[in-house]
Amino acid sequence: MSKRIEDYGFIGNCLSCALVARDGSIDWLCLPRFDSDACFAALLGNEENGFWRIAPADEPRRVSRRYRDGTTILETTFETEDGAVTLVDFMPFSRDEEHVDVFRIVRGDKGRVAMRMEFVLRFGYGSTVPWVRRTDFGLRAIAGPDAVSMRARN
Repeated sequence: MSKRIEDYGFIGNCLSCALVARDGSIDWLCLPRFDSDACFAALLGNEENGFWRIAPADEPRRVSRRYRDGTTILETTFETEDGAVTLVDFMPFSRDEEHVDVFRIVRGDKGRVAMRMEFVLRFGYGSTVPWVRRTDFGLRAIAGPDAVSMRARN
């Protein structure tokens, strides 16, 4: 990977965490706990090891980041020729060790910005390609004992 470690922001919920790059890509995520295998592990290799990117379709002119005060809610603002959007990333606290949520919200700030999402899920630090099927509200990925549901809405 050509990204530097300082290009990553941290989100977490005391059970697990994710590293979010300045380009809107989650390149590291272990589910459902810190000691679980990573399902996004591009940080260790390349995009074939799994990642989840949400970013403008066109190259942004400017990218800025901040955490909301007193939280691990990460806001990445992309400014393009046509407008600006903010990607809000967070993992709410849960006492259920088997159910971990990662929220990614795109907020339109100004103008119109075409967005693109890439979701490459790999279990076992990138070694296992899951069987993926579309559901009414997103995707379901399964490989042996590992499973992830991704839900999306407008």
